[in-house]
Amino acid sequence: MLKEYANKILDFLINVICAATRKCMKLMVNYNCHPLIPHQRRYTQEPWPDNVKLFQPYEVEQILLPDNASCLAVQAFLKMCNLPFEVEMRWNAEFMSPSGRVPFIKCGAFVVPELESIAQFAANKGVTLTSKLSSEERAEMRAYMSLITNVLVNAELYISWLDQETFNAVTKVRNSSVYPWPLGWIQTRSKRAAVVKRLKALHWHDKTLDQVLADVEQCCNSLSQRLGDKEFFFGTPTELDALVFGHVFTIITTRLPCRRLADTVSKCTSLVSLAKRIDERYFKRP
Repeated sequence: MLKEYANKILDFLINVICAATRKCMKLMVNYNCHPLIPHQRRYTQEPWPDNVKLFQPYEVEQILLPDNASCLAVQAFLKMCNLPFEVEMRWNAEFMSPSGRVPFIKCGAFVVPELESIAQFAANKGVTLTSKLSSEERAEMRAYMSLITNVLVNAELYISWLDQETFNAVTKVRNSSVYPWPLGWIQTRSKRAAVVKRLKALHWHDKTLDQVLADVEQCCNSLSQRLGDKEFFFGTPTELDALVFGHVFTIITTRLPCRRLADTVSKCTSLVSLAKRIDERYFKRP
């Protein structure tokens, strides 16, 4: 009873500290001495500028599996659209983002987070990858993107935050690396609680690892069947190809103690080939 009461007090104090920390981090956001303007729904019709910045966490020491996948997906989309941008890494990128998620772009007076919003923002500037798609194909594309969000993203969160070995060896270390003690411990505890809350709401928290991997395998098989022997899902690159690339490439190239997720995804050779093809064509890594 006493232990339970102490834990409730600790959780309350952590929530108070985290709320104050988030407020401070947002106040610390500064871009060339001008505050970032919140994301707006009315998009400008001006051409895409040359000084667009894409903000994300530090790649080497901080970024986690789900965020890395999302950042790669947005980078791939912008490269497919031939839109110029520069990656800027910030330790507090998630607190700078209007949605609290990374990546986000700063384009003129607009700050736009996440792939779907960025794709819509580009479309309002006359740049789109889906102009040749029918309305049925666009709906199908959105359905597959939703499938990826509902399965692959949740699986990445599950592995990163609920698999104890991965959490101790990778997630906890990387997530707290940019914060002084005890802020790193507090922020990691708070973020893990948020992930647990999400996974519980989506009925993923109580799944076994085998059940998670079975869902991932089914998702990848559905994507693989839709791709078939084509170069891209709909013949030419779309947001779906960028999203699949971001998640598949990140999963198969990230070294984690638990390799079962990577092994499961790697079984779908057509998706792996798609990811490698996009990487070679658009990223041209040495």
